[in-house]
Amino acid sequence: MTHDRLDLVSKLYQPAGWPRVLQAASGAPTSGPLVVDLDPTTFCDLACPECISGKLLNQGRFTPDRLAALAEEIVSMGVRAVVLIGGGEPLAHRGTRRVLRVLGEAGIAVGVVTNGTMIRQNLPELAQYASWVRVSVDAGTADTYGRFRPDRKGRSVFDKVVENMRLLAAEKRGALGYSFLVMSRQESDGRIVTNHHEVLTAAELAHDIGCDYFETKAMFDDDHHIVQVPQELLASVDRQLAEAARLESDRFQLVDSSTLTSLRSQAGSDQRKEYDRCRIAELRTLITPSGVYVCSYHRGNPLARIGDAVTDDLPTLWQRSDRGIVDPSRDCRFHCARHGSNLELERIARGTGDVPPVDDYDPFL
Repeated sequence: MTHDRLDLVSKLYQPAGWPRVLQAASGAPTSGPLVVDLDPTTFCDLACPECISGKLLNQGRFTPDRLAALAEEIVSMGVRAVVLIGGGEPLAHRGTRRVLRVLGEAGIAVGVVTNGTMIRQNLPELAQYASWVRVSVDAGTADTYGRFRPDRKGRSVFDKVVENMRLLAAEKRGALGYSFLVMSRQESDGRIVTNHHEVLTAAELAHDIGCDYFETKAMFDDDHHIVQVPQELLASVDRQLAEAARLESDRFQLVDSSTLTSLRSQAGSDQRKEYDRCRIAELRTLITPSGVYVCSYHRGNPLARIGDAVTDDLPTLWQRSDRGIVDPSRDCRFHCARHGSNLELERIARGTGDVPPVDDYDPFL
């Protein structure tokens, strides 16, 4: 049976996580998260002008020993999936290879979100242990890549990233994704610079590299609201994706993020919530060098910080923390990919959930 990797609601019904899902639905505290987003470091080797985490970069990292201990604590808590992400570039931390081994050998699914510049240095572990690796490329040519994803010296490392992806494609056991964030900006001279015209070129390149999927996403502002774009730009993206559909097969998929779907429906930049507690916060959490937060949307927000993973072990921190400190109706008016999951948890609590039971297929809730 084929499952949509972005159907987060159906994933709630998988048997392995169901006991904790029921706890979260009822409003009870869980014994631990099912999914952890982990930022090993806040360092990044690129200097992307549109980086949503730009203000949080280069402000610390876990020591290699603490990072390894965190991996062991994650295993002990029965976490089912970990996403190595950032913040910074997760593969820039020399301890990440060990984390991949510890988690992978414990049977925990591992996803990696990376800029791709350091895949080669981490290739054996990524190929063996990563359930998926998603590379943020956001371009189809070196020139456009250099405008939106320059390194610290202003250079384009596009060719290096593509070559690294080819290396991983040849050896991987998990999935490899090519991520394309549709971006535009106005330069100081008034010119509009955009990457939207390269969606088709990028999709063709992803297919040629040997990627398993090509994902198109809309841009967020600093407060995680979806940046609205002119309808003609969105129409251009859709025309290119329609043409790219000829590339699809059992081995290559085009994936639309919920942000792009929101743009098409003209839902606006706000996503209102009627509930005052995020039940998903009992199932997912974010661990960074600056603190543990209820979710990645609140990375760096002191009002959503539930503890310090540098000084406290994770099981104790989880037991003592209050994951209800964020009120979605007040604090989360941006687009949240798990809004539908929260609504489904409310239905489960009322006994009106309507998705049939499924086998375990994807622990990344």
